[in-house]
Amino acid sequence: MYKILMSAGTGVDEYDIGQLERGCWIDVVAPTPAEIETLVKATKIQRDFLTASLDSEEKSRTEVDEDQLLVVIDIPFLRSNKDYDTMPLGIILTQDYIMTVCLEANAVTAAFNAGTHKTFSTYKKTRFLFQILYKSATLYLKYIRNIIRRTDDLEHHLRQAMENSKLFSMLDLQKSLTYFTTSLKSNYMVTEKLLRLRSVSSAQKLVKMYEEDEDLLEDVIIEYKQAIEMVEMYGHIVNSTMEMFASIISNNLNIVMRFLASITIILAIPTLFFSLWGMNVPVPFAENAFGFWLVIAIAIAFSAVAASALWKKHMF
Repeated sequence: MYKILMSAGTGVDEYDIGQLERGCWIDVVAPTPAEIETLVKATKIQRDFLTASLDSEEKSRTEVDEDQLLVVIDIPFLRSNKDYDTMPLGIILTQDYIMTVCLEANAVTAAFNAGTHKTFSTYKKTRFLFQILYKSATLYLKYIRNIIRRTDDLEHHLRQAMENSKLFSMLDLQKSLTYFTTSLKSNYMVTEKLLRLRSVSSAQKLVKMYEEDEDLLEDVIIEYKQAIEMVEMYGHIVNSTMEMFASIISNNLNIVMRFLASITIILAIPTLFFSLWGMNVPVPFAENAFGFWLVIAIAIAFSAVAASALWKKHMF
């Protein structure tokens, strides 16, 4: 699926492939092979550039080839059940168009619509590229804050009761932060490389930076730095929290096992006495009318002594 959009004075106009004009933005989401063929023929964009971000394992990078620039970044997205992940987003700049390619509909490109048309222009391709990068960085920060709040809630619940479902949720958040860390560092390297493209002659005609564009790119770099610092800090916190709860679970298990061992020792004493007096041989108190109760009293007395000794050793 794809949409061809162009900024207009009162909003964003949508065009057909046959009406493709200079200054259009082509938003491509999970294209079919037939749609890829159509777009390649209509825009003359290299097939490798167009399909680069359709590989879910594609790494963040930039590539310049003749009159085309490819920028691949990892963007965050929210799966079901508050599970966060990342996926590649390809941004292609040519002399006439800007194209975004992604495997799924996402919050980054969705933020640029008729309702926000005053904040961007499809004609200003370089600035639009930096705005997409900026939106990705701010979305990372938003999701990191959501993960932090979710982690605090889970920690509160785990302090009350160790539920497996809460521990698994904490593990999912830990994995999300790990994905974010890797993706943010790769994206940061891409922004640094874009900053250096000003001095590359082959890219100057594609990435035309004015003062406002340079300021915006610097803001993008700052946002990514902040996101990296946050995700690393809270990644360490979540790791420490998981280790702490693992230690608590192990300690609780040791307490239970120690208690059960103490109960086993105490119950073993009367079992020993009853076994001895249950043998089919002459035993003390066999002729005594109160022999049964004497044996029980002796067993209880020895069990009480054992329980007292175990109590003093904090086995209960």
